[in-house]
Amino acid sequence: MTVQKGQNVVIGNDVTLGDNVIIGHNVVIYDGVTIGNNCIIQDNAVIGKQPTRAKNSILPEVKTLPPTVIGSGVTIGTSAIIYANAELADDVFVADLATVRERVTIGEKTIVGRGVSVENDCKVGVKCKLETNCYITAYSELGDYVFIAPYVVTTNDNYMARSKERYDKFKGVTIKNGGRVGANSTILPGKVIEEDGTVAAASVVTKDVQSEDLVVGSPARVLRKVPENQLLRNQD
Repeated sequence: MTVQKGQNVVIGNDVTLGDNVIIGHNVVIYDGVTIGNNCIIQDNAVIGKQPTRAKNSILPEVKTLPPTVIGSGVTIGTSAIIYANAELADDVFVADLATVRERVTIGEKTIVGRGVSVENDCKVGVKCKLETNCYITAYSELGDYVFIAPYVVTTNDNYMARSKERYDKFKGVTIKNGGRVGANSTILPGKVIEEDGTVAAASVVTKDVQSEDLVVGSPARVLRKVPENQLLRNQD
């Protein structure tokens, strides 16, 4: 086993490291974490962090979660944080300053861009691109080959933190295979973007987007069908 470590690295108990792992300076890896072969963990990254519940949080108190599991060929950027009970498949790339919360799964070869936040209890498919500073709200599900442009915001609380009625109604967004969302768009809670549905930049999605529709505006309305040459089934 070949592991290259920088200075001030903290590795907890029962951590499993694969072959040819490079660990930068000031990295913290918590107990029980598994990291596959040929991984790069850059400076100041934190792997396996247990969540801390705010005193006024409406979420239930969580006991110690299972350790983080990271596949082979994964890169974790500088100052990125990967929480406990997250699972990153092979060849995932997590850029600098990104956060992947607890109970999140990320599929093979997905890119999580700089400053991206993937909140708790999300599922992200294979070969997705989550670009700089986009926000994936809790309880969301993204299929395969999903594209999320910079500064996209997804939401899960229609009550905007008011009234107890909301407690059992949190619902993230669903973006199915090949769905795409343009820069600075906002997706309201519980909305579904069907296969190859596409949201133009700066749109506000208040209704579900049907398969292969291109929607635009605030509120977003159907403009036309996605061109045939852009559909997922027609890509090489």
